[in-house]
Amino acid sequence: MKTLDRWTASPWRRSGTAVLAGALPVLAFPGPALWWWAWFALVPWLLLVRAAPGGRRAAYDGWCGGFGFMLVMHHWLLPHLHVFTFVVAALLGALWAPWGWLVHRLLGGTPSLHRAGTALVVLPSGWLAVELVRSWEGLGGPWGVLGASQWQVTPALRLASVGGVWLLSFLVVAVNVAVAVLVGVRRARTPALAGLVATAAAASAAWVWSPRPETDERAAIAVVQPGVVSGADSADRRFDREERLTRRLAGRDLDLIVWGESSVGFDLDDRPDLARRLAVLSRETGAGILVNVDARRSDKPGIYKSSVLVGPDGPTGDRYDKMRLVPFGEYVPARSLLGWATSVGEAAGEDRRRGTEQVVMDLGDGLRVGPMVCFESAFPDMSRRLAAGGARVLLAQSSTSTFQRTWAPAQHASLAALRAAETGRPMVHATLTGASAVYDANGTRIGSWLGTDASASRVYEVPLTHGSTPYVRHGDWAPHAALLVLGAWAAAEGVRAVRFRRNAPVPPVPPARTAHGSPARPGR
Repeated sequence: MKTLDRWTASPWRRSGTAVLAGALPVLAFPGPALWWWAWFALVPWLLLVRAAPGGRRAAYDGWCGGFGFMLVMHHWLLPHLHVFTFVVAALLGALWAPWGWLVHRLLGGTPSLHRAGTALVVLPSGWLAVELVRSWEGLGGPWGVLGASQWQVTPALRLASVGGVWLLSFLVVAVNVAVAVLVGVRRARTPALAGLVATAAAASAAWVWSPRPETDERAAIAVVQPGVVSGADSADRRFDREERLTRRLAGRDLDLIVWGESSVGFDLDDRPDLARRLAVLSRETGAGILVNVDARRSDKPGIYKSSVLVGPDGPTGDRYDKMRLVPFGEYVPARSLLGWATSVGEAAGEDRRRGTEQVVMDLGDGLRVGPMVCFESAFPDMSRRLAAGGARVLLAQSSTSTFQRTWAPAQHASLAALRAAETGRPMVHATLTGASAVYDANGTRIGSWLGTDASASRVYEVPLTHGSTPYVRHGDWAPHAALLVLGAWAAAEGVRAVRFRRNAPVPPVPPARTAHGSPARPGR
């Protein structure tokens, strides 16, 4: 610790150390996917902030760590957004400044047993509040939520069915705080050990008592992933490739075929020839085809990304227009102020239009599916609403053609496991390019992924379930509880400050003096 104190004596070195410490948790996500690392990754950052010389410096360490976390989490945007990636990371990283001050307030100096025990609840609540704010669509959405690093851990997925990814984030931070207390505050080891035991007990209780989805039948769902197609006429050549891959599925007794995001680059009303070809494919394969149209609409102004169901007679009328758009990728926030981003990177030249409501599509024979488009699979509330609305299978149509050789495709595909576990519904993540994956209602992968180099069609036997999970029934109770904890702590601190001010000893009043400086006598 003394060596660390000497190294961080320089403000610049301290800031750089905070940036590196904040970046460490990213290793728990795909690609490295070191899920176990998440349970210890925050400890260096916590110890650094705890040792800050004051609350202001602790807040700055929180900001620097948040900058490092957001920059490394989104490093694959650098070739496309360039310097703007640093600007976004700095703005979002500022959300961790209050959290840094909170860490120092509760763990700085020599904390009492009470303060250390309070930290085990308040600091995870503060982290959850940060994640809740930055999960707003306009700030980039819930990409890189800490709990999402546990997408391949079965006990963690069971916890997700109880409180969503938010509960996982809370518990991961709580364990990190407990470990930091064990390492840095010897006299407070008892509450730290109690926190670790409580986390293990919560996981065990969820494993034993949380309801499991009940399987009653299966659906055969095919994914068509054409892979990268480039060139001036890429939209036509991509459609041709998707058509060939789909035709190979004839005779497989399918219930649904899913194409990826932007799989059709023309409005089907403007291109009836493409609608007819899709209808022929539906008749040949005996299944409906869910395509994704990325084009200017003929019936209303603007460009939409829409999931469109096509049957043997053509488009069925089932259509979902994407509601939550990717900042800069599909629209530029406050374009009048930030439009310059289009000149330094690959930001959207024209804003896409938004849909107004989610849609559950009825395929017949009791099979109802809930589509989402790309970025939307990161939002727990969208999949929860679809499950509550009667969807038996969740679908996400995606494309990561711009980021093929980065961590982005695997990170995106991993989110489907969490959405499946949260809702107790199987989920199909079908990509135009990237990583396609299918998960059952427990979040367990079905079959193998279609990797970024694949150009193929594959059939998955998807178990259908009924019933609902606690998360679907009760919603986002975990972040709401975290906000209540923070409010209660702030109120208690306010009451304590008032009592301290009232009980503080009154300083003695110096005796009055005459003009010559001698004490005044009574009665004169």
